[in-house]
Amino acid sequence: MRHPMFLALCLTGAALLSGCGGGTSNDEAKRAIKSVNVVDESNLNDVMLTVGDPKEAVAYFQKASTENPDRIDLKRGLAKSLIRANRATEAASVWTAIVNSPEGTHDDRVSLADAQIRINNWPAAEATLNTIPPTVETFERYRLEAMVADSKKNWKKADSFYEIAAGLTTKPSGVLNNWGFSKLTRGDNSGAEKLFIEALTYDPSMFTAKNNLVLARAAQRKYDMPVIDMSQPERAQLLY
Repeated sequence: MRHPMFLALCLTGAALLSGCGGGTSNDEAKRAIKSVNVVDESNLNDVMLTVGDPKEAVAYFQKASTENPDRIDLKRGLAKSLIRANRATEAASVWTAIVNSPEGTHDDRVSLADAQIRINNWPAAEATLNTIPPTVETFERYRLEAMVADSKKNWKKADSFYEIAAGLTTKPSGVLNNWGFSKLTRGDNSGAEKLFIEALTYDPSMFTAKNNLVLARAAQRKYDMPVIDMSQPERAQLLY
């Protein structure tokens, strides 16, 4: 949705330019308006990908990418919106098309692997990640590598990838929680407890980590409540 007031002012400015100085042609005015529209569209794309309603975002990017089939950025927007709308199967198809295009990047391959994991296609996700050279060292890449190693019960690799991923972000609470849950499923309850506590130091509001922490402590016969920040409703749920 363009802002009418903003666009009207820009149109007025273009008209004034064409009427003053005698040097600005209609074509130049049109180019000026087009550049404003591009900026406006870029802002709208960002809004749709972050705070916009997921269903509305999908509809927006479907329409935009259909009208502009050569715009790879709109296809990426569609794939990301489908993920937000919990339509990972469709997102995987869009990401596959993007990866197979001349404009596909290693970041696109990481996003494809993420979509494949979301639909439990672990072999495909592993194959996709294997196409990415080891020089691509990003948080998302190692987070997914850890999950794939976890699914294969390759604990040594999983631990290594989780540790690398945690060191590549300033917000490691999610990956630390996943790592802790991995330890919990292996029976390393003490190791899991430490990771859940660490996750909560980065995000004290993370209820999943609080719940997992209680489970890890219970597995060690520690039935008292851990000393962590929690609301009364959270305490009631954890005690239940």
